[in-house]
Amino acid sequence: MKNKIHLTTFCLIIAALWVSTGKAQTSPVALPAVLNNYPWTDSELIEPAALAASIKANTATLPLIINIGAVEDIKGAKHIGAASKSENLKALKSMVATLPKNTGIVIYCGCCPFPKCPNIRPAFQELKKMGFTNVKLLNLPVNLQTNWIGKGYPLAGS
Repeated sequence: MKNKIHLTTFCLIIAALWVSTGKAQTSPVALPAVLNNYPWTDSELIEPAALAASIKANTATLPLIINIGAVEDIKGAKHIGAASKSENLKALKSMVATLPKNTGIVIYCGCCPFPKCPNIRPAFQELKKMGFTNVKLLNLPVNLQTNWIGKGYPLAGS
C-alpha cells in the first residue's frame, strides 16, 4: 500500500510540473527540465530573439557564434560542421583552444528537435569539459527553419 501511495504522489508531482511548465514551453516537443536528459540547464539556453537582437545591434559584446551542425549559417557564425563527426569536434576544440575560459560562446545546430540532434550534446559537453564557463546553446527546440529563419532572423549574407 505504501508503494502505491508513493507512486501516486510521484505521478501527481510529475503532472504538476508538466502543467506548470507548459505555459513557458517554446515548442510542443520541449520537456520540463526534470524530465529531460539534456547536459545543459535552462539558464544555459539563449533565446533566438535575444541573439538576433544582439546581432542586429552589432554589439561589442557579441559572443562567438558557432554552427556545429549541417544547417545554414546565422549571421556572424563560424561554421564547424556536424559535431557528431570526430574531425569536426576536433576542429571545434582547435578553434576555441586559445580563448579565455570565460569567452561568451553560443553553439547551435538546428537540424532537428533537441531530443534527436546528434550534434549539440557532444559539442556542448566538450566545451564544458574544456572549462568554458560562458557557453550557451541557441534555443532551437524544433529546428533552425522554424525557430530562426521563419522568424526573419539574420542569416549569413543578409
